[in-house]
Amino acid sequence: MRNLLKGAFYMMLAIALISCSDDEEYVEPILDVTPNNIAGEWCLESWNDAPLAEGSYVYISFERADRTYTLYQNVDSAPARTLTGRYYITTDMELGAVIRGDYDFGVGEWAHRYVVKDLTAKSMTWIAKDNPDDVSVYVRCEIPEQVK
Repeated sequence: MRNLLKGAFYMMLAIALISCSDDEEYVEPILDVTPNNIAGEWCLESWNDAPLAEGSYVYISFERADRTYTLYQNVDSAPARTLTGRYYITTDMELGAVIRGDYDFGVGEWAHRYVVKDLTAKSMTWIAKDNPDDVSVYVRCEIPEQVK
């Protein structure tokens, strides 16, 4: 009986080891779109499936506590510029999380409201609510001091 139990134990152990596979790829968990989960520094990795032109950049830093942002970019102006303001996250029943923002000093609102998809600890995708062909992919980064 003892050998039978011992054999059963080794068989279960072998099955457990065989079922564990190194071939399984780790998938980043999708996070809820909240001020806490988007807080921090991001850079625009691609826009409409293309990387930014050489030397161009867009960085954005989100502050969780007061829901403000600072945007550093050089894609639509020379010299580079810094924009600040507030951001808002709402939920659209059909589309999911939507982020929008306004600029300080009454300059106005962002050109689009963006549906935020596939938010992970490392990346997120923004799709313009009024133009699904306008797709921005952001990745976590550290904003260079010379940009700030």
